[in-house]
Order: sequence, then structure tokens, then C-alpha cells
Amino acid sequence: MAGKNIKVLLVEDNPGDVLLLQEFLKEVTTVVVDLIPVEKLSEALNYLAKELFDVILLDLSLPDSQGLETFVIAHQQAKATPIIVLTGINDETLAIRAMQEGAQDYLVKGQVTGDLLVRSMRYAIERQRADNALRQSEERFRVALKNSPIFVYNQDCELRYTWVYNPPSKLTVEGILGKQDLDIIPVEDAQRLTTIKRGVLTTGIGTREEVSITIKDTTRYYDLTVEPLRNESQEIVGVTCASIDISERQAALRDRKLAEEKIREQAALLDVTTDAICLRDLNNEIIFWNKGAETLYGWKATEAYGKNANELLYDEFSPEIEAALLQVVSKGKWQGELNKLTKTDKEILVASRWSLVCDEQGKPKSILTVDTDITEKKHLEAQLFRAQRLESIGTLASGIAHDLNNILTPILAGAQLLPLKFPDADERTHHLLEILEINARRGADLVKQVLSFARGIEGKRITLQLRHIIVELAKILKETFPKSIEISTDIPQDLWMVSGDSTQLHQVLMNLCVNARDAMPDGGSLSISAEKLLIDENYARMNLEAKEGPYTVITVSDTGVGIPREILDRIFEPFFTTKDVGQGTGLGLSTALGIIKSHGGFVNVYSEPGSGTSFKVYLPAVEGMETLTPEELPLQTGHGELILVVDDEVAIQETMRTSLEAYNYKTLIAGDGIEAIALYAKNRGKISAVLMDIMLPSLDGLTAIRTLRKINPQVRIIASSGLMSDNKLSAVAAIGVNTFLSKPYTVNELLLSLQKVLS
Repeated sequence: MAGKNIKVLLVEDNPGDVLLLQEFLKEVTTVVVDLIPVEKLSEALNYLAKELFDVILLDLSLPDSQGLETFVIAHQQAKATPIIVLTGINDETLAIRAMQEGAQDYLVKGQVTGDLLVRSMRYAIERQRADNALRQSEERFRVALKNSPIFVYNQDCELRYTWVYNPPSKLTVEGILGKQDLDIIPVEDAQRLTTIKRGVLTTGIGTREEVSITIKDTTRYYDLTVEPLRNESQEIVGVTCASIDISERQAALRDRKLAEEKIREQAALLDVTTDAICLRDLNNEIIFWNKGAETLYGWKATEAYGKNANELLYDEFSPEIEAALLQVVSKGKWQGELNKLTKTDKEILVASRWSLVCDEQGKPKSILTVDTDITEKKHLEAQLFRAQRLESIGTLASGIAHDLNNILTPILAGAQLLPLKFPDADERTHHLLEILEINARRGADLVKQVLSFARGIEGKRITLQLRHIIVELAKILKETFPKSIEISTDIPQDLWMVSGDSTQLHQVLMNLCVNARDAMPDGGSLSISAEKLLIDENYARMNLEAKEGPYTVITVSDTGVGIPREILDRIFEPFFTTKDVGQGTGLGLSTALGIIKSHGGFVNVYSEPGSGTSFKVYLPAVEGMETLTPEELPLQTGHGELILVVDDEVAIQETMRTSLEAYNYKTLIAGDGIEAIALYAKNRGKISAVLMDIMLPSLDGLTAIRTLRKINPQVRIIASSGLMSDNKLSAVAAIGVNTFLSKPYTVNELLLSLQKVLS
């Protein structure tokens, strides 16, 4: 203040006190005081409205104002100007109250000196400046806080709020001061905050935490800083806290985490898909390779990255691939079928979809390829086409089966009757007749097999001894196979029985033997052996198709070229064949496997290229006596019974007449259903049984049978046909006919059927 004038407004109504103060100020040479005295408060207020003063000296007892009110009015008019209160000795208490209201100092009249007065004015001015600076700072702090999300407050050692600024929405300063957290927020949130603040009070170390607080059913997230609050003696008297609302930041963080999680899920989906997904740059270098690509092509992602896709996946760069590249670059997409190579050089067929990937400016940067393995699908389609062709063949076979069976029926019956007609024929003639009968039966079985394959008709299951089938098969093989192939058998006498269809099992063994023959073009050895095998639990665990129990095992072995390892797993696939076109259908082994499985069995293959192949057929063994086939049963002769034979084929009529009369039966012949009804009506009391063909002209067999049933409900009927669908069989059974002969049939089968219906 040295060298600067001090402008002072003196408000004093006692002239003596005014003169005394003026004299005191004159004694002080270090400062020049410009003193303006007034007697009334109203005069002082007029000055303050027009001028600025450095200090106001104010007497509290004035003509127009008395007591503390005098200071209050003056302070309101000049808040920025320091006021020194002048008071008498007895009014010191009043002066202290004025200090509490904002006065900077007070002087007691009669005790004032010049130095004291100047010091008081200097102190008042400096303190006022400091207060003004503090107020300005606080105002700036208040404005800053008002425009920020920061909630600041102090709490005492009992954690009661003592000072609060900028509280969160839904809370007010008045609603917080003097209270604890438990009075404001839910118990769980309050306990968590109390634990944090108690820790700071105890340790004297500040902390920063993220907390969630629910205020009136709204949960917000805060970044909370808690510091110890100390007094002038550095004692901890509470905590000071700053709380920043970070709910939006937390929400953004959650959104980012969700986005990252979605990206991870999408990446995982790329790996879960069975499609091979590859991303390559415009130089064909691989930059992404998913799990599906690893599985399909065999290369791990680490092996594929950076590699040229064309060199990795193609044997050679074909015009087709070049055309695909040109189209995807020009049109943005391409799709088609491509042959590609795996890591093991296996060729596969894929349905490939290519898409051009561009950057933000629309400039091409890479090509995304999605490949689906359709190798098996194409094989199945090819099999379907071949199956459709076979279905057409089956339909054709079904259409002519009736005629074929009608042709074979008299041949088979005649072959059986001729030895009876010529009992004195030489051995060669008997052998020829035997060959005729065997081949007629084979022809009949062949028709049945074709129908079975085309229409899925299941054969009859009986208890049989495989030894007989193998012996018969070996006899046929020795007569028909090249002499360069040596055929041998090894079958024990006590071989276990199996339950099955002899024709189907004969077909299985024949297919295996024919394949063995084809594998030995220069000759070799073919052996058929059989054994008994008891499969235990351990074996069944190692072979999922096997079950515990007894099995009869048939082994067909050859010394041929063997089966290459790479195709050994495919030999049972339908239509798979290594033979040239026209030399094999690829159905032999698949049909054999189907028959074996339908019998509850399984098959194993052992082969070494150049050393031959062995097929082991496992069939479940059964107990019981062998079921004799009609050909093995003794022939039963009749006792003169009259049999009505109804068939439109003259050859069959004559054969049946000869066969039945040879075994002491009498016959009546009818060529259609109408004639059959007429003959039966005329000879009802004489006819013992009717052999009725179902497919007849004029009046079909089913209608004829129904008419005969009306004439005689107890009529004995044997139905016969060269082609019978399941519906026809059901219709025959529905009208009470339970005996059915499928053409062609042998004399024994006919005689056994008659014996059955006549007994």
C-alpha cells in the first residue's frame, strides 16, 4: 500500500470522533489517506452508489440507523468493499456479530491510534481482496461443477454429509446434508460405499473405485474418488469425495463388449460350419482359412496362410478356373462345380461360390470362396440314375416274370418226370436230365432274385445246414469255372445250423466265388471253408456289428490280384466296381452285404495286393433240426383223388396232368375261370382240390375262387401264379386260401401242397 492513496468513506455522526480520526491519519506518513466523512447512513449509501472506496469506517449508531442493521444495509450496498466497524467500549459484542456477518475488522473508540487505524485498514483491504479472489475461485469452481457430471461432497467421521455440491438428479442438497448413505440409497449400495469410506478413514489412504448406485429405481454407474479430509493439525476429520457419472461410458463399453462378442460368435460360426471358407488376395495368396477348410482339404490354417491357392488346391491351372476368376472380378460373383485336391492328393468335387470383396472405396481387394463337398452327393446321384435304370429293368422283369415262370414250370416238371418215364436210360442220359433240372431251378431262382432285387420281396427263412449249400455250390463251380482255378472245400460235419433263405445265401456265396474267379485271370486257388465261432463280449466291443453268441463262419479265399488299400473301404458301395463297363454292375457285393445283414450277420475282408483276398461271412447260429426242403422230403403219392387244374397255359396243363397221374392222382383241366366254375359245379362231389392259377383270361382266378367258395365254402384250393404282388397275396389270404405255389414249382412242391390241403 506504500505510495498509494487510500480512499476512505467515514460514516460517523460525532464531529469529535471525526476530527480525532483525521488527526491520527495525518500522523501516518507512509500512506496518503483521502477521507470523506458523512454523518448519516443514507448519505453513505449515496456515495457508495456513485463512487468506489478502498475502505469504509462505519459507526453502528447513526441518526438514521442503529445497531447491526446499519452494517447489514451498508454491506449489501458494497459487498466488494471492506468495512471496519467503529464501536464504543460497551458495544464490542455488537461488533463481533458484525464480524460474523462479514465485517473485516472492528475498532473500539478511545483505543484507536494512527498506526492501529492504518494497520486495520491494510488488513481489511488485503483480507477483502483474498475473500474476493476466493469467491471468484469458488464461483469458477461452481460454474465448472455445474456444467460437469461431478458430484462433490464432504462427510464427517460418522459419514454424515457436511457439504454437498452438484448432487445427482433426483437428489437435492437439502435432502442430503446431515444424513448418511443408508438414509438415501438402498442398503446394499450404502454398505458397499460405507466399506470403501471406512477404509479411507482407517488407513488415511485415498482410493478410486467404480460403483453402481440405485436412486429411486434408477441404477447409475459412478467413478468414485475418496480422499481423507484433514484439519489444520492434519487430523482426519472425515472424507472428501468426487463422484463422476460414467453410466454412458459403461453402456458404450457394454455395447463394445457385445459387438466384440458378436464378432467372436461370427468367427466361431465360420469355424463351426462344415463348408470350407477361404479368403485370398488378388494375388491368390490365402489370408483366411477356417476349420471347415482344414477338415475338407487337410491343411491346417498355419500351413495354408500365405500359400498360393491355385498351387495348393489344383493339379493344374485349367481354363475353367481362369474363366471363374475373370467372372468374379468383372461381375463380383461366380459359382459352379470344381475338382480340387486335398493334402493327400485325393480328388474331390465341390460346389464353389466365389464373391469379390471390396474396400471402403469400392476397390477390389480379395476373393471369398465357400466350398461344399458334393463328392458323395454326386456318387449318390449317379447311383440314383443307375438305380432308376435298374428299376426300369425290374419293371420290365416283373412284366415278363409271369411268362418266364410259365415257361419254366413245365420244363422243371418235365425234367423231374423224364427219369420216371425212362428208368432204363443210361448214366449219361440221367446226367443230362439232372443238368436240365438243375438249370431249370437256377433259372427259376434267377427270376426270383431279379424280382427280389427289384421289388424287395423277402425270401423264406428256414433252419438250414450251410454244408449242403457249399457242397452243391462247389459242384457247380468245378463244372463251370476255368480248369486253371483249383477249387477246394473244408466243411466240418458238425457245423452249426443257421436260419436263412437258402437261395439268398447261395447267391451270396456265388457272388463271392465269381469275384474270386475274376481276380484270378491266370488261374489260382479258390477255397471255401466253414467253422464254428463263439463270439465273446470282448470281440463284440471291437466289432460293433457283432453280438455275443455262436456264429457259423464261411470263408471264401482266393490267390488273386488282391484289393488295393485305397478302395478296400468302398467295395461294398452300391454300383462301385473296378471292372470295365459291361463286365460288372457293382451290385454283387452290395447285394451280398444286404443279404448278410438281413440275416443278422456281418462280413470281414482281408486282402493284400498281389497275395489274394479272403471274405469271412459271419451268420448267427441257431439250435434245432435242419428244415428239409421240399426236394429233400420223400415223395407222397395220392389215392386216386380228383384234382381240378385251372391254367391257361397248355404246356402247364399237360405237365400237371402227367405229373399228378404219375403219382396216383386223377385230373380235370380248365383253361379259364368260367370253365373252372362249370366243371366244379358239375363234379362238386368228386373234386378233392383245385389248383387255381390267379392270372387267367375271361375270368381272373380271384373272382373264380370267390365263386367256388359260394358254391362250396369248404372247397380246398391251392393258388398259383408266376407273379404275385403283396396286394394279391393279401387278397388271396383274405378269401381263405392259405396255400400258395409260386411258379415255377417242382413236382415235390406240388405234391407237398396237395398233401397239406387234403390232410
